[in-house]
Amino acid sequence: MRISSRVALVALVLSLASAPFARSQEMPQTFTFTGAGYGHGVGMSQIGARAMALAGDSATVILDYYYQGVVIQPVQDNQIIRVNIGHLLSTMKISTATIGGAIEIYSGDIGNQVGVAPLATITNSSSINFSIIGSTVSPSIATKKKTSTIARARIFTLRWSGTSYLQGRESILSVSHSGATARYRYGQMQVRAVKSAALGYRIELTNSLRLHDEYLFGIGEMPSSWPAAALQAQVIASRTYALSKVGVIRSRCDCELFGSIRDQAFLGYAKEAEPRYGHLWKAAVSATTIDDKSGLAITVLNQPVTAYFFSSSGGVTESALNAWGSAKSYTASVPDPASSDVALNPRFATWSRVLTREIVAKAFQLPDVVALEIIKRNETGTVAQIRATSSGGKLALLRGETFRSRTQIPSPWFDLVSVQN
Repeated sequence: MRISSRVALVALVLSLASAPFARSQEMPQTFTFTGAGYGHGVGMSQIGARAMALAGDSATVILDYYYQGVVIQPVQDNQIIRVNIGHLLSTMKISTATIGGAIEIYSGDIGNQVGVAPLATITNSSSINFSIIGSTVSPSIATKKKTSTIARARIFTLRWSGTSYLQGRESILSVSHSGATARYRYGQMQVRAVKSAALGYRIELTNSLRLHDEYLFGIGEMPSSWPAAALQAQVIASRTYALSKVGVIRSRCDCELFGSIRDQAFLGYAKEAEPRYGHLWKAAVSATTIDDKSGLAITVLNQPVTAYFFSSSGGVTESALNAWGSAKSYTASVPDPASSDVALNPRFATWSRVLTREIVAKAFQLPDVVALEIIKRNETGTVAQIRATSSGGKLALLRGETFRSRTQIPSPWFDLVSVQN
């Protein structure tokens, strides 16, 4: 069921406006929200794309529906793109289980240079461990018998056999950090010490690889079991989004793109290696490829757009103007009925979330929150503005999309329904 767009105000008054709370037990402990949809709502609805594909629509028809006034056309996409796959790390471990495979470590960011002598080479019986020490990265090589260190530096490059950078047996690289392990097959990696304003120096790990195929093979934004037209629409949208970011290295991540929901999910080798369905995703990439240097992209005036997409909406899509305050001609709101279909969207056709006082206060950058008010809604039914009041009487105002992003509730289509003291 779609959330009503006529609810103009939801207010919970928990104290006299003229005085702060006197007793801690009067403070609200939790706020409960109900809503619909998942994501910011701008651009292509993935649930909607699936429904259109099931109804027989092509990828081009899907994209023309969700992106207004665009042209789907071939665009050069053989650029090397730098993707962040490890952000603000203190430690990490890299290895390969491939028998006969090799990993080489080099000093500095060597780019496309060939003939550079490596600092060390390891095989499947060894691993390279990295840690941040001061403003430098410290590598060490661990074998079954001993651990040896390599001189610290700000930047290192890693290459592994079976790639365009290093001949030899095709290898799969395993990268472990933050309690998880991911696998990568293509390109090369850079390990760089980057200063964070909040944390000091941390490791930024990036994978540099060809956008045309190597990067797209690893995009994990849609289940590979979905209909071919939906997969192809996702490939085109993902290619286009990446093209819109090429050429600008962000210093905070040493990257052009984050390999996470900050930009779009990049799973590496795990995507194409999915049992039963991985080959279907690769087939969708191939189906949208024109030649070895170009693929289909969404364009306005022959330039790739920033092709936003999301999981599901509250029944209609959102505009970039409503979500972020910056208009994009191709993101006009359109009906998205599939998102409200429980059979197609069982998890997020409707949802309920409980947020603690601390999470809400942090979102508004207030010491605490004693009252919340939905001040205004957009014509699409999303929350346009939500206001919080602290116990000291301070007011703070946020866009609904900003509140969604900071609190990680599923979507900006929401109602505030209760408070628990």
